Amino acid sequence: MAYKIGKDTLVTPSCPAVLSTAAVGAQKEGEGPLGKEFDLIEEDSRFGQETWEKAESKMQELACKIALGKVNRKMSGMDFIFAGDLLNQCIASAYGARSSGVPFIGLYGACSTFTEALALSSVFVDGGAGKNVLAVASSHFCSAERQYRFPLEYGGQRPPTAQWTTTAAGAAIVSAERKPPFIQAVCFGRIQDLGINDQNNMGAAMAPAAASTIKTFFEDTGTGPEKYDLILTGDLGMVGSDLLDQLLQKDGIDIANRHQDCGLLIYDREKQQVEAGASGCGCAASVASCHLLPLMEKGKGPRSALLIATGALLSPTSIQQGETIPGIAHLVCFTAEERRLF
Repeated sequence: MAYKIGKDTLVTPSCPAVLSTAAVGAQKEGEGPLGKEFDLIEEDSRFGQETWEKAESKMQELACKIALGKVNRKMSGMDFIFAGDLLNQCIASAYGARSSGVPFIGLYGACSTFTEALALSSVFVDGGAGKNVLAVASSHFCSAERQYRFPLEYGGQRPPTAQWTTTAAGAAIVSAERKPPFIQAVCFGRIQDLGINDQNNMGAAMAPAAASTIKTFFEDTGTGPEKYDLILTGDLGMVGSDLLDQLLQKDGIDIANRHQDCGLLIYDREKQQVEAGASGCGCAASVASCHLLPLMEKGKGPRSALLIATGALLSPTSIQQGETIPGIAHLVCFTAEERRLF
């Protein structure tokens, strides 16, 4: 059963496994550097549906179906679904799971949702509450723009600090079975707010949360960056990634030579006009599900990795009322082997 060390880190001694993953994306994601690694790329960003919101639900359904199919499992064999998205009341996840017949736990952690789902799934499996749990997250550029910024028809200009919401979904089956990669520990973050109020600069709002969670995890476990082959943040983009490195260096922590960001991997910033990089729940979810975790499963990726997805906990209402933007970051520690790191 999971136990706490230090301030915020939970060790999962049974090392729950990531049994299977799947990632679904749209045309823009398919044109990016990781396009060939996605399980499904659909040129129609509506995914055959009437609305963007229904399309996002369809992406979650497809990601789950593909992940289950890879290991010849049925949805009825899942004990829980942890799922979330960016839409009001998490409707993409709720409608995506409504025909599943599986206990559903809806989550909202903004763009940190996938690591939140993975972390909770691993704690449930480690504690014996379930043997197979689905962790799912998604985002859609068009539905997010409509909710958080302006209708697409408005044609609003995007500043260099803005990020492009990924149209993608990722799903992972966290299981009690023995198959790499394994989840060694998780660290649930604390909300950080340094006064950023520009909704077109999410990287700056989220970087302090990533720095806080990473620093706490290192302190709790008595480890440092050198212990891990890869430190992968969720969607800080160019601005947030630079800020994260600077914030940690002030505390004597240097991650620069092993830090990558999902928001800088999924698109080619020079060719695809995505300003500072990618964002959205589907960013970390899809990159982890089509790139990081499959590579670790095959023994071709890092032997140990930290995935830290970050979220900006704002809403249109809070922005209109002049509120600043709180950030959150949750961390999951993966290894390719069942060996304790700490």
